[in-house]
Amino acid sequence: MGLLTIGAFAKASRLSPKALRLYDELGLLTPARVDPVTGYRLYAPEQLEQARLVAWLRRLGMPLARIQHVRTLDAAGAAREVRAFWGQVEADTAARRDLAAFLIDHLSWKDPAVSPTAKPLGIRYAALSDTGLVRESNQDTAYAGPRLLAVADGCGSRGAPASTAAVDALKHLETAGIPAGDLLNVLEEVIDRARQAVHDIAGSGSSPEDTGTTLTALLWTGSQLALVHIGDSRVHLLRDGELFQITHDHTMVQTMVDEGRLSPEEAASHPQRSLLVRALGRGADTTPDLRLHDARRGDRYLLCSDGLSTVVPTRDIHRVLSETGEPEQAVRELVALANGSGGPDNVSCVVADVLELQR
Repeated sequence: MGLLTIGAFAKASRLSPKALRLYDELGLLTPARVDPVTGYRLYAPEQLEQARLVAWLRRLGMPLARIQHVRTLDAAGAAREVRAFWGQVEADTAARRDLAAFLIDHLSWKDPAVSPTAKPLGIRYAALSDTGLVRESNQDTAYAGPRLLAVADGCGSRGAPASTAAVDALKHLETAGIPAGDLLNVLEEVIDRARQAVHDIAGSGSSPEDTGTTLTALLWTGSQLALVHIGDSRVHLLRDGELFQITHDHTMVQTMVDEGRLSPEEAASHPQRSLLVRALGRGADTTPDLRLHDARRGDRYLLCSDGLSTVVPTRDIHRVLSETGEPEQAVRELVALANGSGGPDNVSCVVADVLELQR
């Protein structure tokens, strides 16, 4: 079979002539020959397989630059790259789904406090932060108050003031009245405040690019908890005896797990398991996860830095949260577990119990 005209090649490859001209200009799919007189593009039949691959990748929504890279790989490498791309698409979709769920809950929620039969709820809480047994200083910040629970894990040359500044940017929520319709706007505003506070701290140091912090916080609204989360600090919920992790780590390793490149078991021992893809700091992706959680009497929440979660098995965290009575006792025992496992990092814990208030 001889060379195909652009029309015939477009029909066979399921790509439009306009797309083929664009891909030629970008060097993505170069014709086998261009007629020097007419300028018509001619394609070889053996180019059809590559063209069809490009067509399918475009249907997936893959950017042209990434398609160009896929075309340079062998079949196995191309399959891995497609798997990685689709894993990222699913992660991005999950983030948008969480935001959609937040908006739906926020817009449709009816405050049970307006019901005369509703029993008011409150929280009992404790916070503890410890340097650990290896680090020379503590770059974590832990805070617990009547309305705000927060953990931040600083990094870099000014990590300690960065984590403190991020949490301090939220503390006005303890006293500020928040109209129900303004909750989402308030959360966006506090993230902007925290982002600017960390930026200012980083700018006052000698190495501003390496200064940053995670930020994970819960804002108590009376019967709901609004979650703001950036980084790899975590929130766990103990409910009816079961322990649930309700945050998603923003780390390179977790991204690789999401994309199918690593198993959870491989991720647990990966040397770059603490490398963040989202954090508060210069040049970082500071997009937060936002969620609303309906609180129930008897719920117990744990916020912790990775100084706990990376060294203490989940089963031991579950046991402590299940068996200890007061939040103060729980945070002391969790910190002791981390230090008993070598205390390689700073460790911070906040424990809060949801209970009925006396009228």
